[in-house]
Amino acid sequence: MGKTRNIFEEVTVEKSSVNQPKSGIINREQDNWRNSVSVWLKILFSMVVAMVIVGGLTRLTDSGLSITEWNVIKGALPPLNDAAWILEFDKYKTIPEYKLQNKGMALSDFKVIYWWEWGHRQLGRLVGLVWLLGFLYLLISKKIPMTWKYRMLLVGILGGLQGTIGWWMVSSGLSGRMVDVASYRLATHLGLAFIILGTLFWFIMKLGRPGVELLQSRRLRDEKSVRWATLLLILTFAQILLGALVAGIDAGRGYIDWPMMNGEFLPSESFDYRPFWTNFFENPALVQFNHRMLGYVLMSVGIIAWFKSRNLAHRKLRISFKAILIMLLIQMFIGILTVLYAAPWYIAIVHQLGAIFLLILILQARFIACYPQEQSLR
Repeated sequence: MGKTRNIFEEVTVEKSSVNQPKSGIINREQDNWRNSVSVWLKILFSMVVAMVIVGGLTRLTDSGLSITEWNVIKGALPPLNDAAWILEFDKYKTIPEYKLQNKGMALSDFKVIYWWEWGHRQLGRLVGLVWLLGFLYLLISKKIPMTWKYRMLLVGILGGLQGTIGWWMVSSGLSGRMVDVASYRLATHLGLAFIILGTLFWFIMKLGRPGVELLQSRRLRDEKSVRWATLLLILTFAQILLGALVAGIDAGRGYIDWPMMNGEFLPSESFDYRPFWTNFFENPALVQFNHRMLGYVLMSVGIIAWFKSRNLAHRKLRISFKAILIMLLIQMFIGILTVLYAAPWYIAIVHQLGAIFLLILILQARFIACYPQEQSLR
């Protein structure tokens, strides 16, 4: 006969009852694939950031035209002996940059610029390989929604397009009297790199929260903040393109005073080029002037957006717009230093890195405004 129990005695759960169905299994499985894809995208994002920095250094060191051919497979191997190095150097000697700017360059100097360009292209190949391996995993896996597979395919298409545009850019400096790549092609190349970065970062933020939560949070969307963040995003992207034009024609090294430009507000030679439209792409005076003016506009919009955000109920959104304003101030200060010191590579590359941080902060603010998280009343 079993042990009698008092009716007020607490009854413990028997060990056999532990094997009951656990709640939240579906959610945990969803989180697993989201976490895996998020890690993969973060790796790609970091690699693309490195690509942008190495690409900027390649431009600042005038190394972009050192490899005169585009061979995806064969080009992965650098010259392995003296004969191969001489062959590559002879190819370089046929282009305008060598004939008009670097005539008499030593082989040792050529190797320096060659390694910069080869490293940039090799990093691009590595990014493509990492994307391909991850995408094959997506196709094999049965747990990932088809919509996300299409999004990841979009990333791969943009990456392939970037490689094609990269060669289109390089080819512009291999003939005629060009000693650099065409500035508008450089701007296209850099602009697409930032589009890829922004796309990856947006996907990473979406994967960081459950899909159901995102759907629910859209009802709390802050339309005014979304519009301000979108305006900042558009202006920042346009400023990045203008910065690429400045870098493409070395316009940052011709007018090294601030706030004036060689003592003038608008340099008198700003519209000397013919045909007229080429001034906006090729005239160093007008290109740098436009970059400065858009910087002032962007700074002004950033101040207004921060001022408007001060009374927002959502704390993270207020902090985001404040962070954007701080980054704008830092970026403008670095830009002024870049001008005053005639764009040395170590300042110019920090300026480019600042543009990446600014883009991330604006996207983050826009995401918070689109999908605000619930917060405590306190």
